[in-house]
Amino acid sequence: MFINEPEELGKRPATALATDEMIVIAKRFLASSGGLGGDPEMLSPTFTFEGPVVGPLGKKEFVNAIGSVDFGAAFPDFTSEFYGFHVDPFEGNRVWYTARGKGKNTGPLVPFVPKDSGTGITVVNPPQVCSITIDHSTGLISRYTIGYVVDRTVGNTGGLGGLYGILYALGRPLPFPEANPWKKSIQYDLFNKIGGLLQKLQ
Repeated sequence: MFINEPEELGKRPATALATDEMIVIAKRFLASSGGLGGDPEMLSPTFTFEGPVVGPLGKKEFVNAIGSVDFGAAFPDFTSEFYGFHVDPFEGNRVWYTARGKGKNTGPLVPFVPKDSGTGITVVNPPQVCSITIDHSTGLISRYTIGYVVDRTVGNTGGLGGLYGILYALGRPLPFPEANPWKKSIQYDLFNKIGGLLQKLQ
């Protein structure tokens, strides 16, 4: 039931990077752009990016997408909060961590918030599980996942992670269900009601 992590990590190939070195690579990537995106030079040619409903994006698509949004102008005081870095005992090339973060929107977030003064709203992110997968042979990042919210009651993003959550908190949600807070479907509501009725009949 309880995994012996050092034992599992000890099964990695002798050519694997040290776990401490992997965590340093992950932190260096995040620090290279203030926690938003990262240095393209650290990405493998086969790199992919994925979120709960976004991607997979290749290296070029990811770099272009990140470069199209000036997050620093929109949130000059944004504080990224990363913690809990550890190497997965079963996927020995993958570093997991938790991300939060908060900041006040005082500038434009084009094309979503075009006004120079921003909205004045402080965004508080929920905890999100993220990961960085590293190629042992090159030290380059081959996969990056973000935005998997683990407690949707925290913060003011409606339980959404990534850019979708930020836009929702700013009152600028994108016009499709995946970019808005979860709502119970008619089918799920009906399922619950039938289940409750069956329990009463028993």
